[in-house]
Amino acid sequence: MTKLNDFRGTNTPAHGHLAFVGLGSNLGDRFANLSAALDAIERRVGRLTAVSGAYETDPVGLTDQPRFLNAVCLVETALEPQDLLTTMLEIETDQGRVRTVKNGPRTLDLDLLMYGEMVMKKPGLEVPHPRMGERAFVLVPLAEIAPHAVHPVSGLTVQEMLARLPEGSSGHRGVGAATRLRR
Repeated sequence: MTKLNDFRGTNTPAHGHLAFVGLGSNLGDRFANLSAALDAIERRVGRLTAVSGAYETDPVGLTDQPRFLNAVCLVETALEPQDLLTTMLEIETDQGRVRTVKNGPRTLDLDLLMYGEMVMKKPGLEVPHPRMGERAFVLVPLAEIAPHAVHPVSGLTVQEMLARLPEGSSGHRGVGAATRLRR
């Protein structure tokens, strides 16, 4: 398993790049949806080196919808960021995701959070994820598996970003206890 405290400065491990992927689901069997997504990521993207627990969270933005299960995984991949994003979107579609309402209910949501130390802003793809530092449903599971991972823009660790979220804010509200997802 990759030593996650050494994530800073580790852009290209022996067999590819390290990428953090956020997972979320609030329709159907949420736990099964996340588990199936992890299986698909392992088959189509690369080797999973860490997986957080699944956290039940309140929706942010469009709040009139079911609660989410959210998790984060670290994957070692040979895919470049655009190919990784394309594959993630295909996995979402394969699991029944239909995009009808922005931030609406979904069987599966996969977000590319960080890709090594890369900083990229292109239409449809921004790395690191532009709102990850505002969202406890991302930072809590990310801190579980990589508290010392460094955000390539802010220079803050995941643990520091989480500590900066205001208590009771929409970003911190409603993150419940973790359920072990796998491994």
